[in-house]
Amino acid sequence: MTEMTSITLTLPYPLSVNRYWMPVKMVRHLAILPTKEGRQYRADAAACCIEQGVCEPIVGRVHIDVKLYPKRPQDWKKRQRQAGAGWDDSVMCIDLDNANKVVLDSLKGAAIEDDKWVRKMTAERMEPDGEARVVVTITALPVEQLQGDLI
Repeated sequence: MTEMTSITLTLPYPLSVNRYWMPVKMVRHLAILPTKEGRQYRADAAACCIEQGVCEPIVGRVHIDVKLYPKRPQDWKKRQRQAGAGWDDSVMCIDLDNANKVVLDSLKGAAIEDDKWVRKMTAERMEPDGEARVVVTITALPVEQLQGDLI
């Protein structure tokens, strides 16, 4: 059995998809391109990858696990007393599916070859425990060989 390559990265809290992408009218069609803010987020994410030791992207099939941490509000203790275990339901947080789109795009070429190679994805909104961030674990997936016909 071969050892699987896996990396865990902490990235800045993702932008909303509406702030990351913008429609641009071209001569014959409409293109969707990253905004200036989106390009900056992508550059910041790439810099984080380098700072955290990722020298080249994982090539081929990958599993991406996303843990989204919204910023913990100053009144979190009061919210916890009032609402109990579900206190963080009232904390403002980007939708997971929108976060995934932005995170995947920002990892292309920096930590993964391309988001077309994502074969498995898991995502979870975490309880706020401090600063807003996203923790991404990328695991290379082996291509399993078929055993052929057993007939």
